[in-house]
Amino acid sequence: MALTHRPEFFEPSRAEAVELLGRHQVGRLAFSFHDRVDIEPISYVFSDGWIYGRTSQGTKLTTVRHHPWVAFEVDEVEGLFDWRSVVVHGALYFLDPNGGDRDREAYAHAVRLLRQFDAEVLTADDPAPERTTLFRIHADDITARAARSSE
Repeated sequence: MALTHRPEFFEPSRAEAVELLGRHQVGRLAFSFHDRVDIEPISYVFSDGWIYGRTSQGTKLTTVRHHPWVAFEVDEVEGLFDWRSVVVHGALYFLDPNGGDRDREAYAHAVRLLRQFDAEVLTADDPAPERTTLFRIHADDITARAARSSE
């Protein structure tokens, strides 16, 4: 079916972008080192300007420890010209349960948030027990783009 009307492209408000981040639990983390850019899907929780997630040991961690500036994207797609996309730019911080008071507090807060969506996170029944490294990304910059078909 041919599109008879031009789609409208626009920038949703920051409030709409934050709302979209809060509606979802899966996004994509983009990170780079030297001339290579990688993108990986991750589960997450958005709370008070921070994206909280967890991952397993591997190349991604080594890369991000050397270059903590990342991008994070979440999309809602209903059709070719009916979609919303939010991109967050910020620094990724690893959370250390054995660090100072602030680190332990942030780690405990991340565990509480992640358990809102999966009560078994970091328990003996954890469905992804290899994902033991917790992190958070401060949403320094949030941008959004969207399209809607005009019918």
